[in-house]
Amino acid sequence: MKHTASKLFFLFFVSSLFLSAQQKDSLSEKKSAQNLNPLVELRDQLDDYFNDPNFSSATWGVLVKSLKTGEIIYKRNADKLFIPASNMKLFTSAAALLLLGSDYIYETNFYVNGGLEKGVLKGDLIIQGAGDPTISSRFYSGNQIKIFEDWADTLKAKGIWVISGNIFGDDTFFDNVGGGSGWTWDYESSWFEAPSGALSFNDNCVEIKIEPAEVNFPAKVSVIPYTKYISLVSKVITVDESVESSLSVLRQRGTNLISVTGNIKKDSKPITEHVSISDPTMFFLTVLREVFERKGIVIQGRIGTIKSSEKNIIPNDLTPLYTHRSVPLKIIIKELNKNSNNFYAEQLLKTIGLEIYNYGTVENGVKACKEIFNTMGINPENMVMADGSGLSRLDLVTPRQIINLLSFMYKSDEFSKFYESLPIGGIDGTLIDRMKKTAAENNVHAKAGYNNNVSALSGYLKTISGEPLVFSIIVNNYLAPFTLANYIQDNVCNRLVNFIRN
Repeated sequence: MKHTASKLFFLFFVSSLFLSAQQKDSLSEKKSAQNLNPLVELRDQLDDYFNDPNFSSATWGVLVKSLKTGEIIYKRNADKLFIPASNMKLFTSAAALLLLGSDYIYETNFYVNGGLEKGVLKGDLIIQGAGDPTISSRFYSGNQIKIFEDWADTLKAKGIWVISGNIFGDDTFFDNVGGGSGWTWDYESSWFEAPSGALSFNDNCVEIKIEPAEVNFPAKVSVIPYTKYISLVSKVITVDESVESSLSVLRQRGTNLISVTGNIKKDSKPITEHVSISDPTMFFLTVLREVFERKGIVIQGRIGTIKSSEKNIIPNDLTPLYTHRSVPLKIIIKELNKNSNNFYAEQLLKTIGLEIYNYGTVENGVKACKEIFNTMGINPENMVMADGSGLSRLDLVTPRQIINLLSFMYKSDEFSKFYESLPIGGIDGTLIDRMKKTAAENNVHAKAGYNNNVSALSGYLKTISGEPLVFSIIVNNYLAPFTLANYIQDNVCNRLVNFIRN
């Protein structure tokens, strides 16, 4: 019996070893198969990127999709809502192209309500704005007042040398709400929070230029363009090289009083800060009048909004004088997306509201946008669009919604214009310094987004085998340096570019 029991135990032991070896071989084969599967390997590597311990308290939302097969390459929290920062501009620019068309132009109309006699306009000049954001130095070789000088020359060419009446600005196509819902008051004077307006000039900003003088003497501080619309208080002292430069440029809330304080080193190059203004219409009219007068046009009346006129000015009773036309929308959205221009985004959102619902408000713009989003497979009830730029922290979207938008645009007639407006990794716009000397350079076309504790990157790329991919990467609530978030996003893009299927 003992011999039989020992024999049975030996057979069981050998059998167990054999089964264990089979299981190990099976697991080894399975692991080898996974290692040979590029997609499994890619997903594991992307998991490693997003599991970076520096972001343990943050949340990543990611979705990567093949535009060739429709296959989901990678996903993580793809249906959770995130603050998108400037990725909201993808929604605004896409809606603008689809609703307005890439050849859409803005018109700023000049009217008069009196006759012309011996060079004198016997009445008022009325300028009707429709939200054109391009009345700016950006399109005039950096000369802020070039467009106003051209308009003065146009009036003189038409025989107008004296305006006996007033210059009124008609800004009634837009509401008078300059800021966006959810914008931070702390940044009200910053260029990136410039207010919107139907009549706007120079991105509704001025430049404050600070130049050093002799040590212990006041620095030279100037406003560009020069205008009496701005009140400047300067307390900047020139210091020697042993003292650190320290400057503060701040516009007092609700006013156009700009305070410049601190010090600047004697050998420092001039420093320029951009500051937003308050009341776009009056800024526009003030600088316009100053330029007209310097160009030799005498204005005997005052400037003001059409609402401030003592008499009822009926647009249908006015005589058309001149129409200024902007560059087309396909050029405008390049400025919007490549340089992430918040002001342009807000102007466009209200323009959509004006064209679709006859009045330029954020609410009308959002309503029109959400209708077009619905056709993209995006449920407008499951997102929040509080503004057009993404500056608001009330904006909420999912990575899947961004992918749906980008996929829809890929198949639309306006895709080339949309694609060309996006920054290119390592080449231009907000991505000019990213992805340098990698396979992603000059390949990734994407919109970056940044706000406090928010970083996003969404767009298009092609793998080295030519497969087009669309991706959205968003991280919220992180405390690591934003450069580390950029580093992870760029590495992910580079890895996707190098992805090759079996």
